[in-house]
Amino acid sequence: MGNCIFCMIVRGESPAFKLYEDDICLCILDSNPLTPGHSLIIPKSHYTSLKETPPLVVAAMCSIIPLLSNAIMKATKSGNALLTNACACMCKTDSFNLLANSGVAAGQVVFHTHLHIIPRNENDCLWRSESSQRKPLKQTHEAATLADEIREQLSFPDKRRPGSSSCGNHEEPKLSGDE
Repeated sequence: MGNCIFCMIVRGESPAFKLYEDDICLCILDSNPLTPGHSLIIPKSHYTSLKETPPLVVAAMCSIIPLLSNAIMKATKSGNALLTNACACMCKTDSFNLLANSGVAAGQVVFHTHLHIIPRNENDCLWRSESSQRKPLKQTHEAATLADEIREQLSFPDKRRPGSSSCGNHEEPKLSGDE
């Protein structure tokens, strides 16, 4: 897409600190980082949201998360001297958040699929966890109906439907000629 900042970065028309690149995706430092090392994994092809991104592209993006997150953790764990003193409280990272904002209500502002790797430490003053907002799921008729509706939307073949015997102790179907 012409004016998409990520497409411009992919084409080399806009500057970015590239960390990693392959045939499918690119990883750059975020230009407005929440913490030092905050990075973005971006597909080279333009997809406006995660729901529009082909599964193989999402798989390629996700497959490099361990490589990238480990490199980012190692680079920021030592409290890198190149980072300013103002950032010192945010250095020495030992954890990270993986974040995808997909859609306006989820906070997406650049409409080109991307994943955030946000290095974290105990004193970074960012959100601690969403767990304070969570409430236990009650085993209600409404929850069961919602689960049924989601499974229906997934359109699993019977052999993959949760609750079927696709895993565990079961007999494999016999193919003709296996007798």
